[in-house]
Amino acid sequence: MDGNPGEPESVSASVLVDLKEFRRNKEQLPITFQRRELDAILRLYSRMVAEGEWRDYALDHLKDKAVFSVFRRASEVPMFRIEKDPKLARKQGAFSVIAASGLIVKRGHDVAQVLKVFDKSPKLVRG
Repeated sequence: MDGNPGEPESVSASVLVDLKEFRRNKEQLPITFQRRELDAILRLYSRMVAEGEWRDYALDHLKDKAVFSVFRRASEVPMFRIEKDPKLARKQGAFSVIAASGLIVKRGHDVAQVLKVFDKSPKLVRG
């Protein structure tokens, strides 16, 4: 559609989008962590780096899930994977913490609750 030469581009350009095509393309987008979820994960990550437990991470956005992997060293397999799998949201919860062995350490509907598995219990200190 051609507009007047004096009109801004955003006003003169109209785009017709087929709804079926839009939905088909939307389904092909990778799964991502939302801002609140990633904020909670990065807060935990920074705490564990400060304690010397973790040193590196990787973030993967795949078609079926999003994965935050943590490493002690960059050349190793991940110590833990924090995964978001929306297909499990109505069943056991979309979020899970998986150990290097493949064992699911914790699973749930809320990322903050799942990340509590990394909270350390208080220890008795003798003076």
